[in-house]
Amino acid sequence: MTIRTILVDDEPLAIQGLEIRLQEHDDVEIIDKCQNGREAISAIKTHKPDLVFLDIQMPGFDGFSVIQGLMEVEPPLFVFVTAYSDHALKAFEAQAVDYLMKPVDEARLADTLDRVRQRLTEKRGAGEVDRLKEVLAEVAPESVEAIADGGGAGEHASSRFEKLINIKDRGKIFRVDVDTIEVVEAAGDYMCIKTGDNTLILRQTMKDLEKRLDPRRFQRVHRSTIVNLDLVRQVKPHTNGECFLVLDSGGQVKVSRSYRDVVARFVH
Repeated sequence: MTIRTILVDDEPLAIQGLEIRLQEHDDVEIIDKCQNGREAISAIKTHKPDLVFLDIQMPGFDGFSVIQGLMEVEPPLFVFVTAYSDHALKAFEAQAVDYLMKPVDEARLADTLDRVRQRLTEKRGAGEVDRLKEVLAEVAPESVEAIADGGGAGEHASSRFEKLINIKDRGKIFRVDVDTIEVVEAAGDYMCIKTGDNTLILRQTMKDLEKRLDPRRFQRVHRSTIVNLDLVRQVKPHTNGECFLVLDSGGQVKVSRSYRDVVARFVH
């Protein structure tokens, strides 16, 4: 696996230093180097790299502006590189793979690349599954239905989904084990992540968060609500074909009629 990489920094010496360190890693191919944010956006859209090492402090378009400028395309993985540690929280909020301080330490860089390789393997594996489903939908639609119902998914499918989610809330970063998440509720562009004893706010859309959670465990029961089915202990019928799910914590979640059949397949 070759990691097609772009380096972005307004300091030529910083790019040169990172390039030298990356030469030790045979699977990293540097396909372009940019000295400002606008160049970076253009290069990323043109080359569609796997990975971008992105300086945060640049005149005009900073690193975070680069990410905002790529909202309409599928973004690569980002590693932020900067001399200022006070950007760490915002970097993780932007879902960066990692955050490196200048001058870049070789051992720290090696750890970061291991993390990148893992993320790319998961990402490419998911892409292969999607392409397989597209082919099956044409030649064997019944196989697609079996996959959707969980047949043959196994441990390989579950490994594609995240086990921990970083959430910045109240100036701190919380590493939340997805097993402890009971309910996710949408509030505009924010998600309320509820565990048994805590509620955290994540700036992300419901659609994007769903892609990170295993659908065999996390199911939408309302247009703006996702529930961890492993933590459901009781189903209480309600009027008009609706029902309530009683969770481990004692909390209750209403299931709208349009989602009741989905939940019924998992809750017995």
